[in-house]
Amino acid sequence: MDWNLRPAWQQRTALRAGDVTSIELTDLAISAIEQGDGLINAICVPDFERARAAARAADLARADGADHPLLGIPVTVKESYNISGMPTTWGMPQYRDFVPTDDAVQVARLKAAGAVVLGKTNVPLGLQDLQTFNQIYGTTNNPWNLERTSGGSSGGSAAALACGFGALSIGSDMGGSLRTPAHFCGIYAHKPTLGLAAMRGMTPPPEAALPIEADLAVVGPMARTARDLTLLLDVMAGPDPLTFGVAHEVTLPPARYRTLGDFRVLVLDDHPCITTGASVRAAVHRVADVLTAGGARVEHRTPLLPDLAEAGRLYAQLMFSGATARFPVETYEQLTRRAAELSPDDDSLTAARWRAMVCTHRDWMVADRCREIHRQAWRTLFDEFDVVVCPITPTPAFPHHHDLDLLGRRIDVDGVEFPFFDQLVWAGLATMPGLPATAIPTGPSAEGLPVGVQLVGPLFGDRTTIRLAELLEDQLGGFLPPPR
Repeated sequence: MDWNLRPAWQQRTALRAGDVTSIELTDLAISAIEQGDGLINAICVPDFERARAAARAADLARADGADHPLLGIPVTVKESYNISGMPTTWGMPQYRDFVPTDDAVQVARLKAAGAVVLGKTNVPLGLQDLQTFNQIYGTTNNPWNLERTSGGSSGGSAAALACGFGALSIGSDMGGSLRTPAHFCGIYAHKPTLGLAAMRGMTPPPEAALPIEADLAVVGPMARTARDLTLLLDVMAGPDPLTFGVAHEVTLPPARYRTLGDFRVLVLDDHPCITTGASVRAAVHRVADVLTAGGARVEHRTPLLPDLAEAGRLYAQLMFSGATARFPVETYEQLTRRAAELSPDDDSLTAARWRAMVCTHRDWMVADRCREIHRQAWRTLFDEFDVVVCPITPTPAFPHHHDLDLLGRRIDVDGVEFPFFDQLVWAGLATMPGLPATAIPTGPSAEGLPVGVQLVGPLFGDRTTIRLAELLEDQLGGFLPPPR
């Protein structure tokens, strides 16, 4: 197999054995980008000169006896992370010349672990889309079908990994931004438990990189194998050294079980707020069949499951209230008038989003209290189950759709149209209560597009969902490179 498509753990083994050097791996990755990224447009800000220098330094360090976790392994970084000397724009044209002077916490951790940063990967405008396109860097295409999206907002990272442009990448997730691109591009990603990995420096320009605890949002690893998720998560996990890191260290609980037959799994394929497409439903059933054949206890319903419709509305309120918090006063006033026109009886997700954009602090406090009630329900459920298997979105990757009126867009699910953002309810299942979720590929659909599912676990059960991902990888076949 091509070195560029080998997982990071295999590259690390080969580096340790002297079978390959970091500069060789780096040159191969750069060559692959130069030859193949013209069609994909995943790497928006290359940093090849510094990457080659870092690779040479890694080879010298290994010769001197160093053995850091990622020493000499080529990686990419989502554009939204600050890297000293490189632009951080979040796809916003007015900030195309903003260049931070310090690395984000996670970039610093990558470098301390010995990783070789090849460059930055593309993002949507303001990280606010399930696609990846902006006026500065253009559109990132899906490697399986160039007419379709790679997902968002970590779509550049997912496409890069699918093509072999680096062995690992780091992204972020609030609306499925790690999981949706993984699902669309056929790779692995992990949304950590809320607060597990420090976010400082994953900061919109031109703001200072302050150690602020984000609500809903997380940063996390992306890879071509489940085992690599653990490798990278162990580098990323831990509090900010400026705040909780002064006094706290992280020790994640081990996986609840090591073998497939010991797991207790709840499988969900229906949501009260949106239809599940046939391709995604088939993928969920494929995973359920593998679990059952492996001896796992598989259930498809339980009275312990929180109200998913209420959870969807609550997630919309928490997410959209934060998204509009910095809007100008005149825009806020327009939103207020629009929300006032809603019928009091309208409990749709669209109405929840409009109300959220103008909700008061009192409203938010009520919603936050409701979130804690849902968290308690999830704790009770995870006394009886270890993992929940469910969709990430209701469809595989959809065709590029660049209408900037996001609230006016529609998503087609097997011939039925829904408001575009209704598809976020599956991502919100884990995001709203802050649960960990691992996205895994299940193989291509009948249409030849990748389809993934997510494995949702209890708070700080990150090793449990990743361990089940490893076991399923062995049974489902894992990552498949896109057709060339």
